[in-house]
Amino acid sequence: MEKFESVTAVAVPILRANVDTDAIIPSREMKSASKTGLAEGLFANWRYLSIGSREPNPEFVLNQPAYRGTQILLGGENFGCGSSREHAVWALREYGFRAIIAPSFSPIFRNNCVRNGIVPVRLSADQIAELAQKVTTNPQEHRVTVDLVSRQVRAHDGTAYSFEIDAHAREMLLKGLDEIDLTLTNREAIAAFIQRDRELRPWIYLDSQETGASST
Repeated sequence: MEKFESVTAVAVPILRANVDTDAIIPSREMKSASKTGLAEGLFANWRYLSIGSREPNPEFVLNQPAYRGTQILLGGENFGCGSSREHAVWALREYGFRAIIAPSFSPIFRNNCVRNGIVPVRLSADQIAELAQKVTTNPQEHRVTVDLVSRQVRAHDGTAYSFEIDAHAREMLLKGLDEIDLTLTNREAIAAFIQRDRELRPWIYLDSQETGASST
């Protein structure tokens, strides 16, 4: 996945509580198991005037020109709740989102964000409301920075909000590595452990032929 250190971009407010994965990507929009081809169905029930159409709803925030090119989403409590479908995160990532700022996330959704290069940032509801107020006056000019290195969210006026993130998740995002790739960065230590263990417990490492012979 693409590594993440910081991004400065337009932030779009969707300050609704309990936005579930079916709202993010309705099941009818999930036409394959691929990570691509999903962006068009993102928030389809809100983004388009009727089910199955692609006629934009002018009142929905993502269709407003001021939020063109957004990469940061300001959300509400319990963002990404509902089913565990990873398609929701795939759709957000394909659309262009690199960070989601919310007071809380569904744990599965949060983990899926990390695995796909999206930073899940937790700030208080009051902080997010303040940030939303700052950006809505001029979204294209009043951009927001999400800095994973310093663990800060910064508004255009210099206001900074610190956030906490699990150290393992932060390392994955900073290095652009999934769990397996991150584990393999320690391959020398793993090999040394196996060698020591082989010397201490050689019977554990008998191959199938030796095991078969010993059992007869």
